[in-house]
Amino acid sequence: MKKLNIYIIAVMFISVGLSSCRKAFDPKSYAPPLSVGGYTSVKEIAKENLVAYWSFDGNLIDSVSGSAGTATGTTFGTGFERQALQGALHSYALADVPAAVASMKSFTVTEWYNSAPPGSGIIGIFTLSKSSAFWGNIEVFFENGSTNDNGKVRIHIANGETDNTLAVDNLQNLFNKWVNLAVSYDGATSIATLYINGSKVSSGTVGGLTGNLTFNNVGKMAFGCVQFQTSPSLTSATGAQDWASYLTGQIDEVRIYNKALTDSQVGAIIGLEGRGK
Repeated sequence: MKKLNIYIIAVMFISVGLSSCRKAFDPKSYAPPLSVGGYTSVKEIAKENLVAYWSFDGNLIDSVSGSAGTATGTTFGTGFERQALQGALHSYALADVPAAVASMKSFTVTEWYNSAPPGSGIIGIFTLSKSSAFWGNIEVFFENGSTNDNGKVRIHIANGETDNTLAVDNLQNLFNKWVNLAVSYDGATSIATLYINGSKVSSGTVGGLTGNLTFNNVGKMAFGCVQFQTSPSLTSATGAQDWASYLTGQIDEVRIYNKALTDSQVGAIIGLEGRGK
């Protein structure tokens, strides 16, 4: 009987020893990588067409060109991913325009923002300025009177000396939370498209805008206001207006591509960024 007990104890010690040497089972190591639209990372999406990217992770550096922007009153706060540009009244950030952005014939701009509705004037979130005109070469802002029941997005796109406006109203739940806004223009089809959180909300021709774009008199890029609200104004055509204001919320993960991304590519960016990929 004693021999049997000794045998059982020995087996138990051997089992414990083997168990202690064996690695704990990690189910994540057997899970396939997350794939959205065939991509596992935002970096894989049209990487050869990415011409500018600001993560706003504690700095104003465009990670594509390596150039650093300048801040007027802005800071950094909690972002959609890591940190974000934190705006305030009379505050904005400026950046130099890479040659690859100034020469775009088609484009996609995608960005995350978290803003209250306009209270004291239109809120500009992104501008590719035009130093000789009232509106920029690309101007993205929320119109006066926007609410969570009726969001009003305005996008000006210049082609040569013409200014063309994409106006979309009756958009729902644009404010007081993180929202992704993306806009594209395809010079091959003359189609401009607005996406909210990866969903297409407007698509079609815009005024007389046709063919490949030609941007003229390109100045700085601005984040947090339209081009004439900077000090001094980025355009000689006008100065600050009392019906225009500033982004007092946050903006994050601004990406510019020199092509019109497909619907699935835009959706993949939102899906992957939402998972930290």
